Amino acid sequence: ELRDAFSCEEIGEACRFVRKLGFKGCIFVDNCYGEFVENKEPAEVGADIIVGSLIKNAGGGLAPNGGYICGKTEYVEMIGKRLTAPSLGLEVGSYQGGYTCFYQGLFLAPHTVCQAIKCSLLIGAAMEELGYVNYPSLDKTPHDITRAIRFDSAEKMVDFIREVQYVSPIDSFVTCEPWDMPGYDDKIIMAAGTFISGASIELSADGPVKPPYIAYFQGGLTYEHGKYALERILEKIRN
Repeated sequence: ELRDAFSCEEIGEACRFVRKLGFKGCIFVDNCYGEFVENKEPAEVGADIIVGSLIKNAGGGLAPNGGYICGKTEYVEMIGKRLTAPSLGLEVGSYQGGYTCFYQGLFLAPHTVCQAIKCSLLIGAAMEELGYVNYPSLDKTPHDITRAIRFDSAEKMVDFIREVQYVSPIDSFVTCEPWDMPGYDDKIIMAAGTFISGASIELSADGPVKPPYIAYFQGGLTYEHGKYALERILEKIRN
């Protein structure tokens, strides 16, 4: 069942609810796609630990790989010791090439996320105008950068995702095909002609090819790239 992403306010309500029930464990939030979309992050409303990918929002389109852990010191240290060794924890580095690109990406991330949200709203408005249901609806505040667009056939969904690939800066000559990806029960189609492999803060789209045929659109390093992508998508839909 489709639903909008949870807001920080809703996450905070959930945290307070389980605490009132006496839960004393760690509240963990996967914050992928949500960073810098709202004025607060889940760790500010009750979550003990938040984690996410640096090839999504928080990396600003520059971080080449990796993820982040943020929250209460005791849990961060526990995770660090589990990642490396009890005696090492966070005292050892994780990336030999240096961290300049990570820091610069984090610095740019709020602006990059803003561009991605503008791309999402633009695509959403155009698709809604053409009669395609998409989430979140335009009268609601987005809580992450993703947009789910529902199509009435597998062919239309595949065409949409292929157009995203065709306007990508990398591998724009590639025609995406649904395939059997490990870990999924249905065929998956993905468009990700990105500078950094798998970076969904860059313009990308994907989804399982099965009813109700939902394409998940996300990213866009620049609003201009999103507008160009929309032109190609609309041209394909109208033809």
